[in-house]
Amino acid sequence: MNQNRKLAQLMFKDNFMFGAVMVNEEICRDFLEMAVGFPIEKVEISREKSMIYHPEYRGIRLDIIAKDENRTHYNVEMQVAKKSFLEKRARYYHSQMDMELLLTGEDYERLPAAYVIFICDFDPFGLKKYRYTLQNVCAETKRTVSDGRVTIFLSTCGENEKEVPENLVKFLKFVKADLPESTQDYRDDFIKKIQESMIKIKSSREMEEKFMLLEELLRDERAEGKAEGKTEGKSESVLFLLQDLGSVSDELRDKILGERNRDVLLKYLKLAAHVGSVAEFMDKMDKI
Repeated sequence: MNQNRKLAQLMFKDNFMFGAVMVNEEICRDFLEMAVGFPIEKVEISREKSMIYHPEYRGIRLDIIAKDENRTHYNVEMQVAKKSFLEKRARYYHSQMDMELLLTGEDYERLPAAYVIFICDFDPFGLKKYRYTLQNVCAETKRTVSDGRVTIFLSTCGENEKEVPENLVKFLKFVKADLPESTQDYRDDFIKKIQESMIKIKSSREMEEKFMLLEELLRDERAEGKAEGKTEGKSESVLFLLQDLGSVSDELRDKILGERNRDVLLKYLKLAAHVGSVAEFMDKMDKI
């Protein structure tokens, strides 16, 4: 990663920009309708889960986690670099969503439909399709299993324009575009919404600060071994975000600065980037 990247240089397919744009519920809803092919009245985005840290894999992923008015759940992820075992990655994401719902007391019969959607800047299966839809199928009867799980791979490298909606093709060409091309007029209202959102994000001082913090976080993740001396930097980053929300008490400051568990500090950092007040942070930090 270029350590000198600036927010202004980001394209929609860059993880930070993708996440910052897609937390807009109107844009997210329009995207989901286009991706899954059915109307959605309303979506609710789980902002706290949009940046997920996996300590066991020492990795960060920026997803959009949402649900609609029918309780259908969605996990959307941008994939710029081709990775192995994407189907198994989707299986893991499905299991995470299911377990979370069951932990809230849901019976199996009440498990809602769940979609895992990857936007790929490559062709995941080499068949030149803009959209690949995966569902479980009974081998003997060839009938789709009604377990509610669907995985969709959208590819910027498709060539089957006549088989998919025109707006999906335009969107995927926009995703694939380089920085100068991404600002051109695609004659599409949805893409125009994304472009306008990106302009606002790039002009925001707050978003610039959050981007810099995330870049630091990602650099730390790529460093070899555990960096013992970096916990102090994480604590300061948490306090930096909280100070924009209001007054930070000495007790809270001491608690954050005294935390030596790096994984806990990373969760504090994610929480501080999403809450609307210091009081909300204090209420939720005790549950970490």
